[in-house]
Amino acid sequence: MADWGKAKHAMFARHSNPWSMWSRWASTPLVLVPLWRRSRRDAALVTLWMAINPVVFGKPAHDRAWSTRAALGEEQWIAKRPMDTAMAVNVGATAALIAAMVAAHQRRAVPAAAAIALEMGLLMVYWELMVRYYDRNGGVSRAP
Repeated sequence: MADWGKAKHAMFARHSNPWSMWSRWASTPLVLVPLWRRSRRDAALVTLWMAINPVVFGKPAHDRAWSTRAALGEEQWIAKRPMDTAMAVNVGATAALIAAMVAAHQRRAVPAAAAIALEMGLLMVYWELMVRYYDRNGGVSRAP
């Protein structure tokens, strides 16, 4: 278990790079493409991107960026999983993503677009909650 904790910490350290956070957020609609097109190749490409994105970028030099603090706060939050507002927002975002995926599979463009936009908006709310969690729980700057 200690090795898993170290691996998870290393992944979050790299994923907290703003390039990783924002590129992954901006890539969210790509999840719908394989469902819409019914393409295993597209699914493999999107899965590969989503899997490597958290580790392809290097660690940020500091934790001043909002997106960096969101990722690091999420790492702290996941360790405790409190039943709080963030959990409710996370559940809502997940429900919106599932709705978007179902709509994409049914090739219903407007509902798919609306649901993915809702998911992405809720993710921004979730990130803000993670920043607050990080700041409240002694987020430590890595560098000046």
